[in-house]
Amino acid sequence: MRDDPRPPRLPTSPGFWRSPLRGPWLTSVLGLVLLAGITVLFVTGLVSYAAYNPDLSPVNDKTPDKGILGFYLFAWPTNPHWLYRLNQGVHVTLGVTLIPVLLAKLWSVVPRLFALPPARSLAHALERISLLLLVGGALFEFVTGVLNVQLDYVFPGSFYPLHFYGAWVFFAAFVAHALLKTPTALRNLRHLREEKNDLVSPRPTEPTVSRRGALWFVGGGSLLLFATTVGQNFGGALRRTALLAPHGGGEPGSGPNGFQINKTAAYAGIDAAQTAPDAWRLVVRGRTGTVRLSRAEIARLPLYSAALPIACVEGWSTPDQWWRGVRLRDLAALVGYEDDPPDVFVESLQPRGAFRKAALRANQVADPRSLLALYVNGEELSPDHGYPARIIVPAAPGVLNTKWVARMTFGDL
Repeated sequence: MRDDPRPPRLPTSPGFWRSPLRGPWLTSVLGLVLLAGITVLFVTGLVSYAAYNPDLSPVNDKTPDKGILGFYLFAWPTNPHWLYRLNQGVHVTLGVTLIPVLLAKLWSVVPRLFALPPARSLAHALERISLLLLVGGALFEFVTGVLNVQLDYVFPGSFYPLHFYGAWVFFAAFVAHALLKTPTALRNLRHLREEKNDLVSPRPTEPTVSRRGALWFVGGGSLLLFATTVGQNFGGALRRTALLAPHGGGEPGSGPNGFQINKTAAYAGIDAAQTAPDAWRLVVRGRTGTVRLSRAEIARLPLYSAALPIACVEGWSTPDQWWRGVRLRDLAALVGYEDDPPDVFVESLQPRGAFRKAALRANQVADPRSLLALYVNGEELSPDHGYPARIIVPAAPGVLNTKWVARMTFGDL
């Protein structure tokens, strides 16, 4: 009796998947690339979360029920001043670059997702569950991350807790899978000849490309995404190469204030009447009482300069800009903290939205480069850059560099 020449119609049949490229060697190569890349993504993601100092104040903490998952948190440093810029640039750019590798890896193992029976034993059932968590977690983390970068996030619920908890679930499944499969993957790399495996089709079609050709194709896709994303981390002429990044395409304007921003004064709901010289006053509270200062009075205080970038959780950043203003430690001294400046709670004129209030640690206040800036690159701040005054702190995420500052409270938060 001859074999039935008709191909199987159901994906649960091994003969349904006919690509000659699928096999343990290709899957192993892709898996080892992801092993290294996703480990870096997870670590830089945790570091990025720590940069918000979420255990300092409830307004900084977007995942208040994290419990033991916050065991690693530490007081975020101010040195080197480009620390957050580097960390978040690596996190976002690497995440985008790995998308073709992730999709190729999922394609290479898709027959296993449809394999029957669903569980041959308890151990096999646990492996299948971990595989579902791994695939589901990977798709969830990459999709939510890309949505946050590209569209300012459109997923239901807050991005921070969903991405944070999703990362822990995904990485737990990822570690379990890596422990089980890495030894096998290393053995597969030493054997170019495919051995019998559930990924190898029993009815393969004629190949149109080699396995190495497929890897070059995937690598080319990753290189293309890298080249059209990484420029947003540098600014200047390189920003124009970031065609697939939301803050690519050149700087938004010219002159001293012509560098990247995340939200304009109009978008934030800042009324020009509130920032007029005769209306705006900075309220500074502390141990010895409250001080109210006009912008002219602040400008008569000792002013200092610092070259610092703006770096956003979305991955974009600016080159160092020259900021000039009053040191935060000097403002703390005005309200009774001459020797040991404490934490500070900063409030913006912005009427609504995330991070219109933010807390900074004592080490950030004490750093001589931490300023309440009045000027940038030799010119007054523009409304979009935070006029009449904004916070600038070395190595801090951009959202903690509060714009349109209205009140500062030094002391216990």
